[in-house]
Amino acid sequence: MKIPQLQIGSLTAKIPIVQGGMGVRVSLASLASAVANEGGIGTISSIGLGDLDAPQRDYERESREALVREIQKARELTTGCLAVNFMGVLSNVDEMIRTAVQEGIKMIVFGAGLPTKLPALVDDPSVSLVPIISSARVAGLILRLWDKHFGRTADGLILEGPLAGGHLGFSAEQLEHLDDFALEKLLPEVLEIIKPYEDKYGMKIPVIAAGGVYTGKDIARMLTLGASGVQLGTRFVCTEECDVSDEFKQAYLDAREEDIVIIKSPVGLPGRAIKNRFLEDLEAKGKLKVNCPYRCLTACKLEDARFCIARALINSHHGDVDHGLIFSGQNAYRVNQIVTVKALIAELLAELQAA
Repeated sequence: MKIPQLQIGSLTAKIPIVQGGMGVRVSLASLASAVANEGGIGTISSIGLGDLDAPQRDYERESREALVREIQKARELTTGCLAVNFMGVLSNVDEMIRTAVQEGIKMIVFGAGLPTKLPALVDDPSVSLVPIISSARVAGLILRLWDKHFGRTADGLILEGPLAGGHLGFSAEQLEHLDDFALEKLLPEVLEIIKPYEDKYGMKIPVIAAGGVYTGKDIARMLTLGASGVQLGTRFVCTEECDVSDEFKQAYLDAREEDIVIIKSPVGLPGRAIKNRFLEDLEAKGKLKVNCPYRCLTACKLEDARFCIARALINSHHGDVDHGLIFSGQNAYRVNQIVTVKALIAELLAELQAA
C-alpha cells in the first residue's frame, strides 16, 4: 500500500504519525525533531518546564524561556513538522500558547480542558488548532462553540481513547468498561459529528486516533476505519532521543501488564501509570508531603492533593523513580528494548505496509 500523508491545516507530514506530547520534560526538542526528521509530526510538550520552587513571576518567565529554547533547538535539528502541546489547566497556558506562535510553531495541540477561547488567542489562520477529545459529544461541543463565536472550525482533532497514558478524559467508572469506549467505537461517532462542519467550511477535519496504538497493524486498522493518522506516545519513551532518565526508561522495560494501573491525579482526573515504589508508598501512607509555592495547575486541589504531581513527574525525569510518578499507556509492558526513532518508525511503516 502507499502510505498516506497527513495534512493538518498548513502542515503536511510525509507519514500519518504524530508523536504525542508527553508532559514534564518527556517530549522535548530532541525527540520531537527526530520524529519530524522521519516524516512525522514531532510534538514538544509545554508542561513542567519551569522551576517548581520559583516564585510565580520567575516560574512563568522560566517556563516561557524554556519553551523558546526547546522550539529553537528543535528548529536547529529539523525542517520537518513540529507541534506544541498544551494543557488547559496550566495556570499560564495563554501566555505559553502566544509564545509558541511567536516562535513560528504552526500546530497547537490543546488538551485537559475545553479550548473555548483558543481561536481568540491564535488569530493567525496559518496556525493549525487541534483539540484533544475523548468523545463525539466533546467534539461537537467544541465545533459548535468555535462556529458560533469565531466563525471557524478545528484544523484537526486528536481522539484519545481510554488506553492512553497520563491524564485521561474518562471517568474511573468508564475505565472499568474499556470495550465500551474503544477507539473502534468512538472513531465512527466522531467522523459523523464533524461532517456538517467539513461541509460548511469546505475542508477536511482530520481525526488522529490515539491511545493504545502500538504497531503498524494498529495504524492500518485506524486508517481503515477513517482516521487520517495516529498519535503514539508510549512507544517513543524508550527511544535514544527521548530526554528522560535511563531509570525512567528501565521502568518501562521492567513493567509487567499487571503493573499498569489507574491512579487519581491531584488535578481531579484519572491517570495511567506504572506501579512502583512511589505509588506503593502513596498507597501505604495515604498522603505524601505537598509543598507548593506556586500552583502551576489551576485544577490542582491543593487542600485535597495526596502528592505534588509535577514534582513527582520531575523526579522520575531526573532518575529518582522511587520518589517519582511514571505515566504510561496501557501497552507500556510490551516495550522490551531501547531503539532509535529512525528504527522505530521504520518498523511501524514496515508493519503498516504488511498489514
